[in-house]
Amino acid sequence: MLRVCVIGCGAVGSLFAAHLARKGEAEVWAYDLWKEHIDAIRNDGLRLSGAADFTAELNATTDARQIPRCDYGIVATKAIHTRNAIAQAAHAFDESSAVCSVQNGVGNEEIIAEHVKHVIRGTTFPAGHPIAPGHIGFDIAGDTWIGPFEPTHTPMSKVQELATLMTNSGMNTIALNDARGAQWTKLIFNAASNPVGGLTLLHHGAATRFAPTGQLFDDLIVEGESVAEALGITLHGDPRALVQKGANAPGKHRSSMLQDVLAKRQTEVDFMNGAIVKSGKQSGIATPLNKAVWELIKGLEHSWSDPE
Repeated sequence: MLRVCVIGCGAVGSLFAAHLARKGEAEVWAYDLWKEHIDAIRNDGLRLSGAADFTAELNATTDARQIPRCDYGIVATKAIHTRNAIAQAAHAFDESSAVCSVQNGVGNEEIIAEHVKHVIRGTTFPAGHPIAPGHIGFDIAGDTWIGPFEPTHTPMSKVQELATLMTNSGMNTIALNDARGAQWTKLIFNAASNPVGGLTLLHHGAATRFAPTGQLFDDLIVEGESVAEALGITLHGDPRALVQKGANAPGKHRSSMLQDVLAKRQTEVDFMNGAIVKSGKQSGIATPLNKAVWELIKGLEHSWSDPE
């Protein structure tokens, strides 16, 4: 039986961990520093409710030293925590293992590749939120796309094996020879929807339907598309379709950045809008709107430190 470690068992990581564990085709380990969550999982299992409703039994730990050797890793931490998380868990992966990022933004794979031999580029649409320790609300269902991270020359056979395992668990996953288009489609969507939600405190559907913020979504998307085109990346779908899918989801889904803002936590804006601005500079494409919302979110984060 394959062994999979989910690194970062917050909302998205819990969705993958619970599905993989319920199916029983893999031995699943969840690693996270959220002690109350891990304790609840160990005592009562990991519960999902919403788009799916079940409880799964799995191994869970806050001590990376307890993670055994794994065939696959799924990194689902916030991008700002990637470096520390993979450094702590790297011992669990050998030369025949592969580690996949399903995180927001771009730049995570490069960090993971500093510690493991085979890296898989990934992006995922499913979203959720913590309800209580051991209980995650499954807000939005959707697909995941994965492919080899080019510099690590990860065999396509490993990508396909992991995609099959995840799909069989109920998390539909498409293996692609080049996953950059899917990743950038999600990046552009995130860079439009996340900071607007974080700055206005509007849930995704409300921000989409309100004309001024809905227009800002579109304008930010246009900038991101221009950068992707300049980089020679063909998008895997239309980011606007992701906006509408999120807006049509049941309930009032708050973007991950809005959840961070409400909790006064550092956001992933550097890996979203910041990444688009950086790539725009490198490719000669102006990105004034992405730069403005990046600056505003950074200013908001700075305000929480009670500056003089």
